[in-house]
Amino acid sequence: MKLFKTWVLCIMGAVSVNTAFAQEPTIKISPKFEAYRDSLKQVKYDHMFPIWGQKAYSKGFDIPYPVGAMGNFVWMEQGITISNLQLGIQSSNTDIGLTPVNFIEFGNNTNTSYSVNFRPDVWVFPFLNVYGLLGYGQSTTEVNIVYPISLQSIVKQNISTYGIGIMAAGAVGPVFFSLDTNFTWNKPELLDEAVQVRVVGLRTGHSFVFKNKPERNIAVWVGAMFVEMGSVTAGQLKLKDALPAADGTKRDEIVNNYYDWYDNEATIPEKVIADRILTPIVERLEAADGEAVIKYGLDKQVQQKWNGLIGAQFQYNKHWQLRTEFGVLGNRKSALVSLNYRFLL
Repeated sequence: MKLFKTWVLCIMGAVSVNTAFAQEPTIKISPKFEAYRDSLKQVKYDHMFPIWGQKAYSKGFDIPYPVGAMGNFVWMEQGITISNLQLGIQSSNTDIGLTPVNFIEFGNNTNTSYSVNFRPDVWVFPFLNVYGLLGYGQSTTEVNIVYPISLQSIVKQNISTYGIGIMAAGAVGPVFFSLDTNFTWNKPELLDEAVQVRVVGLRTGHSFVFKNKPERNIAVWVGAMFVEMGSVTAGQLKLKDALPAADGTKRDEIVNNYYDWYDNEATIPEKVIADRILTPIVERLEAADGEAVIKYGLDKQVQQKWNGLIGAQFQYNKHWQLRTEFGVLGNRKSALVSLNYRFLL
């Protein structure tokens, strides 16, 4: 029954998403903080970034310090879909290219990941922030196969991440809004190449300024997040890494379950595919050929690309901000905690 664990190790690095974005955007100070707003208008801003910073201050806008270093912890759980599974095998006397195995059916598959990432950024303009991402984390993928046999496979692996992002922000009266997008490349241990992930975030909210300390505020917002993955995944691994060839009990169980399905349930078209690729894999198991290499390819995607967001940020001063955000609604759940330090060039 564990035969299919060997066949689907290619899925174990399906998703790892780093949702990181810029801090609260430039805000217009309310007239009730007249003294603070007047002090902003008197600022002589001679720093390189943001461009047009002097104009923003002259109009009574409180702009963030231009350069930031943010540390993020991100946890995420979401459903994934898998299709177009292809398998191949290479050994000392066998070399079979990728072959579609279209009769394997998947149930509900989920990916849970967490990562810690570092995100440096700069406000190029008062309304435009550019940032980078560098992170490391762990991904746990649960794959459920419902045919030809029922099987649950769970594998953990480490993932490294790097990427870039951009955020545009503005305000209408007391309400701020932002549009944030980033592209990350996530490299799981078991995949040949990094998986590209695109994240888009839409947010709108309001900042509540402290009466006696106008540079201190609490911002709250709601929004939505869109996630899309690069769909094509390919890789390879040695048979011994999927199942120890020396374990005779497991090997016998795999062989027996495979031939039971083949003799009693498989249709003629399924047997044609099985004879080409699945039977050679089983034969390598019977021969305890742990050096045989399983090759694979598949298409994958998140089940739901959109989900809702709620979040808040506490700005202690213009240097330090602490924020948190949660993914709600839909089958994607997420939590983010970040600490941001900002400074002048």
